Amino acid sequence: MSLQLARKPILDTDYPTGDGRPMAETDLHRQLMMDLLETLTDWFASDPLTYVSGNILLFYEPGNRRRHLSPDLLVVRGIPNRQRDHYLPWVEGKMPDLVIELTSASTRDEDQEDKFYLYQDVLRIPEYILFDPRAEYLNPPFQGYRLIGTEYVPIEPVAGRLPSQTLGLHFEQVGRQLRLYDPANGRILQTLLESRETALLDTARALVAIRLAESGTQAATLAAQLAEEARIAAEARASALELELEELRRRLPGG
Repeated sequence: MSLQLARKPILDTDYPTGDGRPMAETDLHRQLMMDLLETLTDWFASDPLTYVSGNILLFYEPGNRRRHLSPDLLVVRGIPNRQRDHYLPWVEGKMPDLVIELTSASTRDEDQEDKFYLYQDVLRIPEYILFDPRAEYLNPPFQGYRLIGTEYVPIEPVAGRLPSQTLGLHFEQVGRQLRLYDPANGRILQTLLESRETALLDTARALVAIRLAESGTQAATLAAQLAEEARIAAEARASALELELEELRRRLPGG
């Protein structure tokens, strides 16, 4: 009699949190990823039901720890904004609404073929953004797709930018950077570094204004003091002259 052992089910906590691959192909790709991640995280910081992450393992077949991929960035609307070890769609109740891949010549086959197929046909990701910062192979180097029916359709540019229905923002290429543009106020969102630099500059300007105001107050006080001293001196001089005139009158004949 053969004994068949029951297969132990894989718990949601048993899925790995890393695949041993580097976070990004180059320093440029890593910086782009961090800038976008920080900008989007800050943009949705007050929204408790928008999850933003980057380079996290996304598993797409329950019980199979090999069926996963790792988008450079992903955004999911309608789920709690909290930290996760990995992304399990059957636990969250939905797939991501947007994925971004910062691509290069070494990842072109994966990003344009393997992931394109998975995002479109298997995972059904509503929006897919591709950016080749070094323009190594992608022409144009900045492309976006939206799922219409069963196929990805290129997103139509608006003033050179690609609007995202998921974000309510537009993607814009600025040199080797992929920036986020807010059509409501007509401005590009600042990165975390830019926000810090702006805050430091605003603080410096405020301190200068305070110092100038204090200097102005001190100058006004000094001027008032000098004017008062001049008035007292003038009155004293006038009194002295009056006394001298009175003395002269007494000395004159008939005085």
